[in-house]
Amino acid sequence: MKSHREEIMMELPTRRGFVNITPQVESALARSGIREGLCLVNALHITASVFINDDEGGLHHDYEKWLEKLAPHAPTEQYRHNLTGEDNADAHLKRQVMGREVVIAVTDGRLDFGRWEQVFYGEFDGRRRKRVLVKIIGE
Repeated sequence: MKSHREEIMMELPTRRGFVNITPQVESALARSGIREGLCLVNALHITASVFINDDEGGLHHDYEKWLEKLAPHAPTEQYRHNLTGEDNADAHLKRQVMGREVVIAVTDGRLDFGRWEQVFYGEFDGRRRKRVLVKIIGE
């Protein structure tokens, strides 16, 4: 069995956003030479997420609105975590809802997706560099 590891660097200029990272994951898979196996993609930061869904702007807008209702950023005083001097407690909660990682089957050298599936990076406390791990194992 072989393994391949890469990192994708992310730095969004905004506090929140969603980025389709499917092309970067597919490139990492091509470089790995692995034809059959599994591909793990996970955010290496506690206020960012990786998830699979449709690349449709209305859906991304709906995610933003829904997450803000679940864990509103303001008022920041509502969160005990923010008493440490941070203002990102909502980002931790949003990450928990959207998830840390995804695992995708690799079949015949390709990511084995359903029709509309894509891999996304979700940022909930941006404006600084963060890493996404791509780890591929197989033959």
